Amino acid sequence: MTPTTLLAIVLGVSAASLAVAWALARWVLRKDDGTPEMRAISDPIREGAEGFLHTQYGTIAKLAGLVTVLLFVLYAFVRKVSPNDPVGAVTLALFTAAAFILGALCSGLAGYTGMWVSVRSNIRAASAARRSGNEAIQVALRGGAVSGLMVVALSLLGVGGLYALLYAVYPENFIGKIPLMIVGYGFGASFVALFAQLGGGIYTKAADVGADLVGKVEAGIPEDDPRNPAVIADLVGDNVGDCAGRGADLFESTAAENIGAMILGATLAYKNPGHIAAPIAFILFPLVARAFGLVASIVGILKVKAASEEEDPMKSLNRGFAWAVALALVGFVVATRWLLYTPAAPQAWWHFALCGAIGIMTSWAFVWITQYYTEYRFRPVQMIANASTTGHATNIIAGISVGLESTALPTLVISTAIVAAYKLGESSGLEGSGLFGTAVATMGMLATAAFILAMDTFGPIADNAGGIAEMSGQPPEVRHKTDRLDAVGNTTKALTKGYAVGSAALAAFLLFSAYMDEVGAYIGKPFESVNIAVPEIFVGGLLGAMLVFLFSAWAIQAVGKAAQSIITEVRRQFRERPGIMAGTEKPDYSQCVTIVTQAALKEMVRPGLLVVGMPIAVGVIFRFIGGWSGRPLLGAETVASLLMIGTISGILMGNFLNNGGGSWDNAKKYIEMGNLGGKGSDAHKAAVTGDTVGDPFKDTAGPSLHVLVKLLSTITLVLAPFFLA
Repeated sequence: MTPTTLLAIVLGVSAASLAVAWALARWVLRKDDGTPEMRAISDPIREGAEGFLHTQYGTIAKLAGLVTVLLFVLYAFVRKVSPNDPVGAVTLALFTAAAFILGALCSGLAGYTGMWVSVRSNIRAASAARRSGNEAIQVALRGGAVSGLMVVALSLLGVGGLYALLYAVYPENFIGKIPLMIVGYGFGASFVALFAQLGGGIYTKAADVGADLVGKVEAGIPEDDPRNPAVIADLVGDNVGDCAGRGADLFESTAAENIGAMILGATLAYKNPGHIAAPIAFILFPLVARAFGLVASIVGILKVKAASEEEDPMKSLNRGFAWAVALALVGFVVATRWLLYTPAAPQAWWHFALCGAIGIMTSWAFVWITQYYTEYRFRPVQMIANASTTGHATNIIAGISVGLESTALPTLVISTAIVAAYKLGESSGLEGSGLFGTAVATMGMLATAAFILAMDTFGPIADNAGGIAEMSGQPPEVRHKTDRLDAVGNTTKALTKGYAVGSAALAAFLLFSAYMDEVGAYIGKPFESVNIAVPEIFVGGLLGAMLVFLFSAWAIQAVGKAAQSIITEVRRQFRERPGIMAGTEKPDYSQCVTIVTQAALKEMVRPGLLVVGMPIAVGVIFRFIGGWSGRPLLGAETVASLLMIGTISGILMGNFLNNGGGSWDNAKKYIEMGNLGGKGSDAHKAAVTGDTVGDPFKDTAGPSLHVLVKLLSTITLVLAPFFLA
């Protein structure tokens, strides 16, 4: 095998996947866009979502531009030059800055494109429901699949393209150093993802909380009632939070983890010079495995079809997911046998194949664990619903306890996966292959990322379709179909959050290992352990845990502050324009959209800069302390501690917030289905309170923590040389 052949496969599959995404988008957009009444609702949603993203990405672009210039200056003129640098200082600065801006651009493009299609799919899904439930399912999923395929394919195309460019420029014996030159790509993707997820999450939950508290609780009108001035802002929020935000989140996941796995592959290859004849196979294996996963996801997406009009839509989605998982397993076996087989260690390839299987099964386990804790069919949600019958306080107590409990099973699954993958890799017959085994497991978990993201984007499309059907006065049979889609969409969004935090956990271990290997490459000797009993290093870990709690607090506070603005505006409109409630006057939807946009963009800056600034400040401060005290590695060791403890805290907090918020939401929906007194009952009022508390948990702070965990890793990968005295 040659690097040219492998890169051609990676880039070819990426391009083909983009072509499939384009074909799916055309298929969706050829569907009719409903009645004039439907378009009167969907057009403001589309305009609001596009307006928010234009403004948000303008803000992110300014911040990214400053970081690009700063990276170049630091790498070219400030950083201490090391004899182990892959290239000269100015060249390395150029490649790092260029990779950062390319990663940021691709991340933004992936998120925006997915949102662009989703805001045009919602009305087509609502219109399709007038004909058949199966057509509505396919429109919603294929609209979501455009986002899923764009995200994974662009990530793969970016990393593969950068590698191909550098491979063409530098000689054959340089291939192992190339991953160190493109780490900026992962940082750029993570940087955009944090602000996209955080800003979108603040927007969607501020609008949702404002709409619910004034509309459902104070005015007593139904959800998605056209008389509520905040209802369009709420529907806009589903797209900017769950489509654009989650798209950027998973984009940076795949980009950062590809690069981290390539670094570990290069390290393994050069630790075994007599055993591995073709180091390029281990370096490019993550990209080839990801390409096979893209093909598996495409097949799974095309296999989704309802067996009958009465079948639960979730069953058809699960069938498609099963196809994707099965084909991903086959792809992993093929890729490992082809690329990781070496005569000197003939059993290594199937050890790594089992590592990939562990990752794939871990993703499946996370999906089902999340489903257990967030679906109304199971004990946790029903416990919260039953607690609602005795008041608001007992609902809150039950929801918090479910969220805390939900951290246990995912932790056990991830722990088992990491240890099993490490041991399988370690026993492969290749020196130092345990960490590469965990990298392969991470590749396995992300193999079906395109399908998972399609299911995630399915959620807001289905939610919007339900809102459009209700607000445009569609017949009950149409509303019944869109309600079923909406209920399934809530589940798929929760499942995706579970998957995202699970992939973040595996990825964090991979990226932490990549950071240790990168520091070792710069100092010219192994950097394999950090002694947390050293006071400065212990403090680094403590600061990492504190960062997670402070960030979560600021993210939740941001939703509260932005929600206050929208609540004040909705109350003003109800008070000053009584014709709104009488149905004789139309609310001013655009004013609510404008207010929540301004509030969300203002509030996202503080927590975002906290995450970016904290590891840099810790690394630089302790670097100087280490330089003064004769410990040149102290800065790198303290950052390693911050990264390790911050990652662990972030994973647990993310699970707590995601699952607690999701269980509160579905407890409310369980009561609204007619259980425990149904809508309007005291239990329902308590459940609405719990759902409102859970909104910033599950859609703002929780998803943003997925990005935080990986952003910490990508920042440290890019800035590792600055932490060395």
